[in-house]
Amino acid sequence: MRECLRSYFSKLFAGDLAAFGGPTTEELVAGYIRAEQIALVLRHSLGIMLANACNATVLAMALWNSPDGMIAALWAATVVCGATFLGVKARASRRVAKPQFVSRKSIHRLVRNAFILGGAWAIVPVGFFANAANGGQLVMTCLCAGMLAGGALTFATIPVAAIAFTAPIFVGTAICIGRGGDFVYFLVAILVVVYACVLLRGVFSYSFEFTRRLIAQLEADKAVRQDSLTHLPNRFAFDESLERGLSRLARCGEKFAILLLDLDHFKEVNDQFGHPAGDEFLIQVATRLRRCTREEDTIARIGGDEFALIATNLTKSEEALELAERIVAVFADPFRIDEREITGATSIGIVLAPRDGSTANDLLKHVDVALYRAKKAGPGTIRFFEPGDDASTHERRALQHDLEAAIERNEFFLVYQPFLDLRENRVTGFEALLRWRHPVRGLVPPAEFIPIAEESGLIHSIGEWVIRRACATLSHWPEDVRIAVNFSAVQFENANVLQTVVRALAEAGISPRRFEIEMTESMLISKYGSASSVLKSLLQLGVTVALDDFGTGYSSLTYLRKLPFSRIKIDQSFVRDMLTQPDCAAIVKSVIGLAQDLGIGVVAEGVETKEQLAYLRQTNCVEVQGYLIGRPVLSDQVFALLDQGSRKAEHAA
Repeated sequence: MRECLRSYFSKLFAGDLAAFGGPTTEELVAGYIRAEQIALVLRHSLGIMLANACNATVLAMALWNSPDGMIAALWAATVVCGATFLGVKARASRRVAKPQFVSRKSIHRLVRNAFILGGAWAIVPVGFFANAANGGQLVMTCLCAGMLAGGALTFATIPVAAIAFTAPIFVGTAICIGRGGDFVYFLVAILVVVYACVLLRGVFSYSFEFTRRLIAQLEADKAVRQDSLTHLPNRFAFDESLERGLSRLARCGEKFAILLLDLDHFKEVNDQFGHPAGDEFLIQVATRLRRCTREEDTIARIGGDEFALIATNLTKSEEALELAERIVAVFADPFRIDEREITGATSIGIVLAPRDGSTANDLLKHVDVALYRAKKAGPGTIRFFEPGDDASTHERRALQHDLEAAIERNEFFLVYQPFLDLRENRVTGFEALLRWRHPVRGLVPPAEFIPIAEESGLIHSIGEWVIRRACATLSHWPEDVRIAVNFSAVQFENANVLQTVVRALAEAGISPRRFEIEMTESMLISKYGSASSVLKSLLQLGVTVALDDFGTGYSSLTYLRKLPFSRIKIDQSFVRDMLTQPDCAAIVKSVIGLAQDLGIGVVAEGVETKEQLAYLRQTNCVEVQGYLIGRPVLSDQVFALLDQGSRKAEHAA
């Protein structure tokens, strides 16, 4: 019972309207409301203190010739000094930036000061009314009524403070009237009671409306600044926190760090388990991130699977690294979603302010570069921004800019590397390989420009050009020769790729069975959900599909069962070492046997020696590809290879 009463009075004297039947708020919201209440009081404080000083002076002058004139003058001097002190203090407080949160103690002090000031004015009717002349009594009545109204206006948003100020004046007036015993005084008493009730009713009505308006505003601001899924701050709130951090850095040198997180393989979760599972995954990630960060830090979701953290008051890179490692560690345990265990990981880029920048633009640009390096290094990697990153970023952007116009400038071309059928000893097809001859840089390796094309989305237009050019070239070759084109995983995100293939085949007038798509295992693992429908449509069309670099990825037989591949390509790393390392030889034999059992073709890549070719013949490999058979050539050299292919194979045998 005692605790309940203590809690009630604590809320009451903290200005909580729930004590008067008003809206109930949690402490964080109540602290914000208190900040607004005090700000409004401070806005009126200078005026009300000036009114106090003027009214006290007028009262002293009105009572100067009365028996209590000297005491009234001393009282007025005290009130003027107190009002001046409080007015100056209020003015100084207004110059300081308004706090976002105000504690209950601040309202307690305000209520105490309001009571003291009200008590000072309560002395007037009690101490001076009886001995004053009629004129003096009239002045006192008017001044007390004015102070009641002024106090109610000043503390209109805080009923308990308004009561603390007006109650002593009201009680003092009641005592004064009670002493008079005159009917006129009785009428005045009725007027005072009515006046006080009207004032307090107005105070409560205004304060309730003010609080409800603030709560609605807070809810609206929360919706604008909060991510609806994870309930973390969103990009807008993150940007505001960053600006505040930069402001503190400029004002008092408080350093901070920004950590940018990207969830590795998040798209796989959506593709394999559906978007509801992806949403639940993000919610659980947000929960874990909250647990491993400090209260003063800002953790926000700024994109689909991107999170950002502003870690305040960090002075050393070691502290930022320790925090990043703690974040990486929270992904060690699997995420339990719909009775499934899903493994997660995150890559993290880090910048330190002001070391890596002193503006929001520089810091965000640099942390994005650091994250890019972390993602390239693999899941769970942490990278700090390094000065050399700017140069590499500039280089990548320059390359991307040149890549955008490469098709129009006719800088791309295709080369063709042959497949040799070991059973028939003839060239049965070619793999089309993309090359870029830059006007300044010369030949740019595909390993440099393909990732840029994929990230920028240029791979769609480049891929379409490759398909059309390969089909047009194939139309001039013999009917029993096929062409294989490498597809990027990103291309399957564009549903128009199916139409592109159909249109290219129709324009070139070639059979779909002569067109082969090569795709890697890693592509299947990461994009299978979005690629399957397009792939199945292409297979129904008659296009063949080869699984490239088999053995270097997950080597999941599930995909061999789900998609009817025409061929498996054994990665050249196994072919290169199969004559010297028994494990590589075993893998090659196993893949060839598996392909035979499944009734699909098998191609061994990277054949460079006669010994390798002889071994593959013995193991019943169907096709081979490599420098021994033929290097990639331009289209005008293909017919020469077709003529020489069988002779070269016989000579190599």
